[in-house]
Amino acid sequence: MTGTRDLSHAGEEFGEPARRRSGWLIPLAVFFVTACLSALVLAYYFAPAPPGLAQEQPAPTDVNRPVAIFVGSTRLQIPANYILLASARRGGAMKELALITLLPDFQGYTLGAAQDLTTNAPDSGVINLMLKGDQALLSEQERLERVYMTQVEDPKGQLGPYGLRQYLFRADSGYHDQDLFVGNAPRGLMVLLCTKLAVDIPSPSCLRDMPLGNGLALSYRFKRAHLSQWRIIDTRIRALMNDFTKN
Repeated sequence: MTGTRDLSHAGEEFGEPARRRSGWLIPLAVFFVTACLSALVLAYYFAPAPPGLAQEQPAPTDVNRPVAIFVGSTRLQIPANYILLASARRGGAMKELALITLLPDFQGYTLGAAQDLTTNAPDSGVINLMLKGDQALLSEQERLERVYMTQVEDPKGQLGPYGLRQYLFRADSGYHDQDLFVGNAPRGLMVLLCTKLAVDIPSPSCLRDMPLGNGLALSYRFKRAHLSQWRIIDTRIRALMNDFTKN
């Protein structure tokens, strides 16, 4: 009996430290896991994003070497100084491509145009273009009839500036802050949405969306101050697109 009691006491003596160790090991493990999770959360929100995950900033170049690019299924050969993003100048396949050209000669970026890009002046000569591939874009005539004309105050419109027809959108329209201009260009109808002139809009612009065929769509934007040149802009932008798509 004495031996049994001795073994029992020995077990209690050896078991007590084990229970004490398990008592602080569990909180330590919880603390360690919590610290790791917190570090991961902080890294997710505050660590610098790897290239391609954050929105890339414009970085034009004055170098005019040709760059081979596929937008959708369309092959293009474009001088580097028309390409707005540095990553796109590596060439290859992409879904969309941001470009710039400059009034009045419709050349690519030059060092002399740096101020135009940074100041966003109301008379800036920069034209921003966006090419997108694999698009099922409505023609300008179809968009005018199906989308815009259902939201204007008067489907007849009124005589606008520079040989354009002008339409005003209803106050309940999503385009109520835009003016609609329609003109007959050499290759067909041209439809422009221009930001309304207002004191709180210091640099209004005009936007055109147009299909180029083969699933390729083009949007371009220029300052409303150059609206008088809409015919020249149409002709020269089309000429650029023809040059870019030549293989």
